[in-house]
Amino acid sequence: MLVDGHGRVVDYLRISVTQRCNFRCKYCMPTTPFSWVPRENLLSFEELFEFVKVAIDGGVNKIRITGGEPLVRKDLEKFIKMISGYAPNIDLAMTTNGFLLAPIADRLKAAGLKRLNLSLDTLVPERALNLAQKDVLASVLAGYDAALKAGLKVKLNTVALKGVNDDELISLLEFARENGSQIRFIEYMENSHADTELVGLKSSEILAIISQKYKIKNIDKLPSAPATLYELSDGYKFGIIDPHKHDFCESCNRIRLSAEGLLIPCLYHEDALSIAKAMRARDIEAAKQILAKVLANKPKENRWSVGAENETSSRAFYHTGG
Repeated sequence: MLVDGHGRVVDYLRISVTQRCNFRCKYCMPTTPFSWVPRENLLSFEELFEFVKVAIDGGVNKIRITGGEPLVRKDLEKFIKMISGYAPNIDLAMTTNGFLLAPIADRLKAAGLKRLNLSLDTLVPERALNLAQKDVLASVLAGYDAALKAGLKVKLNTVALKGVNDDELISLLEFARENGSQIRFIEYMENSHADTELVGLKSSEILAIISQKYKIKNIDKLPSAPATLYELSDGYKFGIIDPHKHDFCESCNRIRLSAEGLLIPCLYHEDALSIAKAMRARDIEAAKQILAKVLANKPKENRWSVGAENETSSRAFYHTGG
């Protein structure tokens, strides 16, 4: 069992297989040049997998593949197959923007991927173009459809922004419901890489918009779940991810591994340690010692708690997958 310095059990590993992305979303990396880390700086899938085995043997039972955009890394299904072959029952998921998903959805499912979180901030092509700075909506929706047809469970993620998509929250919820997917509205996480003019909606504002049409019932939040769930009168459930609430970090069970081998204990804080040298040398004991240090130093909470709404992270989320 992996336990951090505050007594929280860590059983969830998020792996960013690349920091490259084919979008330039305004809330993430709108002005970042289309460049990439040299291939030799990235851990190979085999090297990443050596640490994955350490994590699974230590008690990790949930793994999420992220980026950047994970599907820009070639042969990703081979890495997924490595993980599912080692631990067939592990909860293996991926977060994607969906743009490259349609041709590969069947292969991902066959490799052992169980679930997807797909980013969908608007159903209006012009707004998607404005947000992603690329004409993306048709390809994203095609990827969503292909994933559903492949038998993958899909959740939709929507960053709620004032004056951008706040008038679409109900239509996005209804779109998700019609397609049998849960939607989670995400409070915008302030960061220094984003468009400075963006203003996010708080959870209370999101609920106020949806309650204009629907009656909403709160569901008790699962201890380790990032989203608080709500239920409509017809039984449909949706979520809100609110990093500003004081209880967001209380049961945090996650650590993150970057494509370059950084073990990151908290999305907000800049306090990662590298396992790259250990993994390239196949020095499992050294990797375990670094993991132990990261767990011991995992912060109790981020700085987005209530009363610190103006805190801005310097973390580049495209390095860590959010």
